Amino acid sequence: KVRTHPEVWSDSPNPYDRKRQDNCPVGLKNVGNTCWFSAVIQSLFNLLEFRRLVLNFNPPANAQDLPRNQKEHRNLPFMRELRYLFALLVGSKRKYVDPSRAVEILKDAFKSNDSQQQDVSEFTHKLLDWLEDAFQIKAEEERDGEKPKNPMVELFYGRFLAVGVLEGKKFENTEMFGQYPLQVNGFKDLHECLEAAMIEGEIESLHSENSAKSGQEHWFTELPPVLTFELSRFEFNQALGRPEKIHNKLEFPPILYLDRYMHKNREITRIKRDEIKRLKEYLTVLQQRLERYLSYGSGPKRFPLVDVLQYALEFASSKPVSFSLCGDSIFIFHALNEHSTTEQQGPSSSDVPSTSPVQRSVIHKPFTQSRIPPDLPMHPAPRHITEEELSVLEGCLHRWRTEVENDTRDLQESISRIHRTIELMYSDKTMVQVPYRLHAVLVHEGQANAGHYWAYIYDHHQNRWMKYNDISVTKSTWEELERDSFGGYRNASAYCLMYINDKEQYLIQEEFNKETGQILVGMDTLPSDLRDYVKEDNKRFEKELEEWDAELAQKTQQEKLLSQIPRAPAPSPVMLTPNMQGIIMAIGKARNVYDRCGPEAGFFKAIKLEYTRLLKLAQEDPPPECDYRLRHAIVYFIQNQAPKKIIERTLLEQFGDHNLSFDERCRNIMKVAQAKLEMIKPDEVNMEEYEEHSSYLEAGCTWMLNLMLLFLHSSYMEALLYLIYAYQNNKELLSKGPYRGHDEELISHYRRECLLKLNEHAAALFESGDDQEVNNGLIIMNELIVPCLPLLLVDEMEEKDIVAVEDMRNRWCSYLGQEMEPNLQEKLTDFLPKLLDCSTEIKGFNDPPKLPSYSTHELCERYARIMLSLSRTPADGR
Repeated sequence: KVRTHPEVWSDSPNPYDRKRQDNCPVGLKNVGNTCWFSAVIQSLFNLLEFRRLVLNFNPPANAQDLPRNQKEHRNLPFMRELRYLFALLVGSKRKYVDPSRAVEILKDAFKSNDSQQQDVSEFTHKLLDWLEDAFQIKAEEERDGEKPKNPMVELFYGRFLAVGVLEGKKFENTEMFGQYPLQVNGFKDLHECLEAAMIEGEIESLHSENSAKSGQEHWFTELPPVLTFELSRFEFNQALGRPEKIHNKLEFPPILYLDRYMHKNREITRIKRDEIKRLKEYLTVLQQRLERYLSYGSGPKRFPLVDVLQYALEFASSKPVSFSLCGDSIFIFHALNEHSTTEQQGPSSSDVPSTSPVQRSVIHKPFTQSRIPPDLPMHPAPRHITEEELSVLEGCLHRWRTEVENDTRDLQESISRIHRTIELMYSDKTMVQVPYRLHAVLVHEGQANAGHYWAYIYDHHQNRWMKYNDISVTKSTWEELERDSFGGYRNASAYCLMYINDKEQYLIQEEFNKETGQILVGMDTLPSDLRDYVKEDNKRFEKELEEWDAELAQKTQQEKLLSQIPRAPAPSPVMLTPNMQGIIMAIGKARNVYDRCGPEAGFFKAIKLEYTRLLKLAQEDPPPECDYRLRHAIVYFIQNQAPKKIIERTLLEQFGDHNLSFDERCRNIMKVAQAKLEMIKPDEVNMEEYEEHSSYLEAGCTWMLNLMLLFLHSSYMEALLYLIYAYQNNKELLSKGPYRGHDEELISHYRRECLLKLNEHAAALFESGDDQEVNNGLIIMNELIVPCLPLLLVDEMEEKDIVAVEDMRNRWCSYLGQEMEPNLQEKLTDFLPKLLDCSTEIKGFNDPPKLPSYSTHELCERYARIMLSLSRTPADGR
């Protein structure tokens, strides 16, 4: 039976985990396959001008009555919910907010395929259409004889002029555009995509009398303040009958100059395009020439020509070297020949007594058969060449090699110069007057019909990149953006680029109070109705915090009362603990001092002997199966430099143990130790620190015991929670000192292995096709594995963990190209975005499993058995 654990998207029960830190941006909760919504909305929200337009939108007065048409019935409620959502993103005290109400209105309009993930570009188009309609309704209400201006159109829409020839007839027409689509396949950077999009067909027909060709050019006549490029990362594979994602690498710059695409620059751009075309044709010729030098030969195998000439020179200069037989070599050669002859002719009666078995085993027949004949040279060399011939040939080869080296270098330098000339073709001052700054990059990871979305958005005031991944909002870098957005790395790549006019500062400019001249921040930027809305939500959240604090206080009080209840004395142990054995031995060694000077002197001698023994153990390096720290708490204290008072108190407690009543000497020393304990004042030892030092290692070892026992018995689901908590607890211990915990790599290895085994088991259940089995497999993934992935991804230095996560994701992504039942396809499409979520936001887990109690002796014995059974070097290298 599958054990259930928290759903991956569920809120943490502790509201402090959901509390906004300082002025960190607010995230958006994924309310079921809606990471596409979060990526787009956050990109738009962080455009301050767009944010102002939405927040200050007032619904038309006539909309208070019944809506007149479908647009009003749908778009105006959506605008209301979007205003509320933006207000919460501004002033909420929560770390992330719930966009459910806005999402539901959108989903109703997308009823194309039940719960399947929507095409994000279609959603963006729809969103901007709705916003345009909503503002148009308002604008028409307020117009006063003039044509109303729609701020959404002003912000996101531009115009281009299409100039061309169609079937011999020239044409010109102006078109409006919003998101500008660009093909990705076959291009290496954004400018190449744009060039291809702006020129279609044979544009030479525009400037010639040849009317047989058709073609057109696009020239921007008016660019929008916010320019959005839609990268076509998906295409339909006709042969396979399904969509596929294009993973090609495509670079794009943080600053994009669009001068070359403007209609006013068309003449100079055409000249430069012609020059680039001529240079690229010449470049192709040079590269072909260079290739002939670098791959020389007429057969299937080719080599650099300079190497061919060098090899020929080495051959011509070589001297034949024969197999030299002298000294010991002659003796060996004759011995081998004699042995070979003997083997072939058979042993004679006179040979048998003089040849021992040891002597015969030294010389092997295969070696004698494969020896080099003495008349062949050791390496290839010309056999007949005069000094004059060699001199001429060497001179030619030297000269030819030098010529080839010079030609190759010249070609490479010419190619580099042309590349540089092409790169700088548009860098002159006249062509860098229309700068657009990258504002947001929307990223998709996965395959064509499933995946996860997030956004990188530039904080223009802090001059840094931020990563918006559903509820997780973190600082980022251009390097991380490049890795995830350019493509060619894993399955992630950008599908949408949002650039803003770098000269239009109003787009990102903060609001000012006209009276005071101060910048408005937070709640001050909200209209009064939204301010009240956010205050109410913040009050509800503050109440959650208060209720949580009250609940914790009540639990603490109950635990305090329970701790005051007297406990029954512990039963006498059946066998002596390692601690007790050491103390009895120390008392025995102190016998002479006890007999001469009495119990107190005997006590001091015994405690000194025991401490010396434990100090020596703490300095040793024991085998893995024998951890002295478990056998003797004081070894643990010494290695972790515990305060002297804690070590003294622990020793006194051991010598004052009631179980030392073996004979009169032990009893008397026990009484001395107990008297010393009573003399210690409460403020002399920090009891909290004492209890912390006393309990950590034993608890950590108990975690390890249980997880490894469960793992070895293939109880992977039960073992996983032990592994999670053992790793976290052990990491916390090691952060306080290298001897506080256990081998981190060992626990890390078994944590990875457990997740991989569970993933394989869940995949096998999914492949079965049985409804119950499939559901059980997805429960394992959703409630066990997916919540654990951020724990493996949180530290990017742990390459083995990252590889394991990729293995698990690839296992499920491999199903995307397979034929399966529609219900299975639907479940897979719904589940994959959760698996592919790259967020390192740690999700909540149930309370840790209850630990069994072991006696110290049993703990050490079980620990030794398990450590002996484990291989320290995993076979798979993980």
